[in-house]
Amino acid sequence: MLKRPIHVLEVRSELGAGSRGASLGIGAIKVASVNSNNNYFSRYRPTSIPDENELLFIESPTQHAKYIDGVAKVYSSVMEYVSSELIYKSNFIVVLAGDHSTAGGTIAGIRRAFPDKRLGVIWVDAHADMHTPFTTPSGNIHGMPLAISMGINNLDKKRNDIDRHVKTSWEVLKTIGNVSPKITPTELVFVGVRSTEPEEDYLINRYNIRNFTVEEIRQKGVAQIIEDVDEHLSHCELLYISFDVDSMDPELVSRGTGTPVENGLTPEEANDLVCGFTALPRSCCLEITEVNPTLDTENKMAKTAFKILDNATQVAEAKCQKIQH
Repeated sequence: MLKRPIHVLEVRSELGAGSRGASLGIGAIKVASVNSNNNYFSRYRPTSIPDENELLFIESPTQHAKYIDGVAKVYSSVMEYVSSELIYKSNFIVVLAGDHSTAGGTIAGIRRAFPDKRLGVIWVDAHADMHTPFTTPSGNIHGMPLAISMGINNLDKKRNDIDRHVKTSWEVLKTIGNVSPKITPTELVFVGVRSTEPEEDYLINRYNIRNFTVEEIRQKGVAQIIEDVDEHLSHCELLYISFDVDSMDPELVSRGTGTPVENGLTPEEANDLVCGFTALPRSCCLEITEVNPTLDTENKMAKTAFKILDNATQVAEAKCQKIQH
């Protein structure tokens, strides 16, 4: 039995975000599809993954890793769905997520599906998302998924004393799927990262993690950057693309995301990068995250995100069908 080429998963969790509203991002993207007379969501019929957003109605009992126990439950669900899709049902999956914390669950799912293969992560984002409960200035877990996936504590730059419960729950997150680390720093590249804290800079420098900056993208052109990223991760059998919409310049798109940062990608650059990375033969998953319509006007961010989603999905489908034939 042939696998279907594409399947879309929806995870509305926003437990990891600092601003409320990311859970509404998927709905906003669907509104954008309807308003553009595009039948994307009837063609792909997404599967919705359970979230724990009801926890947001009470104050987080944990300061330096907010709602960490709820995030752990979401991670487990995301891991199960992603791994099941890749093993049994689909050649390529698209994950539409609320906040970026759930990317750690996606990475865990891919690793569970392919335990013997090295996974390269292409992180298209304004932020490095490498904090830990020991270093975080905010306690928001959407700033931690890469540290979780790499099994990092970063005690060298510790600023917070965390209690036993958070330490235990943090270990649960790092070891979910009984594999830690899921990736190593050599299996990660940043694209467009431009807002980091000293604790993250320390890790980037220590592990020599490559960042393809917006300036470099402009100098070399998108096609060359895609080629360079492919070469940098040539030792990886699989590739996962994580696209945070705050990688784009808020002045050119909108401020409809939780943590907008100036001097980002143009919508055209973001589209061409995401589609180019998706077209790479080893890519198996694309995640799009952090659309927040409560911070937007006229649904601009969701409109832009939907165009990129639709274009990248077409690229993935054409690639998968070519492989099947």
